[in-house]
Amino acid sequence: MQALDIRPCTLDPRSETLRAEVRAFLSETLRDLPAAERARNWNGVDESFSRKLGARDWLGMTWPRRYGGHERSALERYVVLEELLAAGAPVNAHWIAERQSGPLLIRFSPDNLAPRICPGIARGETYIAIGMSEPDVGSDLAAVRTRADKVAGGWRVNGQKIWTTGAQRAQHMVTLLRTCPRDETNRHAGLSQFLVDLSAPGITIRPILNMLGEHDYNEVFLEDVFVPDHDVIGQLGDGWKQVGAELALERSGPERYLSSTQLYLEMLEVADPHDARQTVSLGRVAARYAALRQMSLGIAGMLARGESPAIAATLVKDQGSVLEQSMPDLAHELFGGLRTSGSPLDQTLHYITQTAPSFSLRGGTREILRGIIARGLGLR
Repeated sequence: MQALDIRPCTLDPRSETLRAEVRAFLSETLRDLPAAERARNWNGVDESFSRKLGARDWLGMTWPRRYGGHERSALERYVVLEELLAAGAPVNAHWIAERQSGPLLIRFSPDNLAPRICPGIARGETYIAIGMSEPDVGSDLAAVRTRADKVAGGWRVNGQKIWTTGAQRAQHMVTLLRTCPRDETNRHAGLSQFLVDLSAPGITIRPILNMLGEHDYNEVFLEDVFVPDHDVIGQLGDGWKQVGAELALERSGPERYLSSTQLYLEMLEVADPHDARQTVSLGRVAARYAALRQMSLGIAGMLARGESPAIAATLVKDQGSVLEQSMPDLAHELFGGLRTSGSPLDQTLHYITQTAPSFSLRGGTREILRGIIARGLGLR
């Protein structure tokens, strides 16, 4: 069995100074944001808020300046993310683009796509969707069937993507495509990534409503969509390697254990300090948060040192989802479940109860993640 070493990481004074600045900004900017909106956490959308973050240089923080970035540390970025999540800020418009698409383009298309696309992401103006999942494929991304066939000057794309978050507002979609016939001896070969312009002819976006009747996800249909050669990301055939790097970024942030934070804060607000059961139960949650935060900070430290956090990030994502999904049950147990008073606790509990099932699906299902962890630790 291999060891997993997540070393403790301490934030420097510069990061803590930044925390105070971000906290003051959020206190002022979000002072009228109701509990029902804060409960959405990083699923909340406000494009004007994304642009405000860009104007404060809090997007693309670690990127080189040539890509619109600000060359700050991974730990400083971590502090900004923590404060945004703790405040329930509406960050979803830019979230995917800033978290994973920008770094993907900088790494694999540094001279072509990154200079064109990343400055807009850093300003909070450019949004990107991820076209990985397909119908009947589930978590087996190696089985994708959406094809890109070579034509003069580019590629002709046909197929369908599903569960595509934010495609209704994004300008582009990072899309995993099959560029060579499937090879059963090497299922990961023949896959490539393209940056698809979502305004191109032949694209149809249809909403998928969640349990709350809200429009977060989409089906994206691609029918004879032309993608020019200069919109291929990285090298043809390297799609699987690039997807792995992208998913590591998707699973490494504090959002993977802080999605239910607002519900916990509302429980603390109404808890009776003389009720031993409430005190013990909420204290145990605080201890779990503290442990996950130390692990998540350790991953931020790994990123700051240029190390790969793939397995460690997968572990935090898995255990973070367990904590997040336990929060509605705890609220029902301690405070009697959903009522009709419309209090901040009720509003928050109503939202989290219905959205919590998705926490163990997004970013990789629990079963797939645990298989990845077992393999990374040498257990299978």
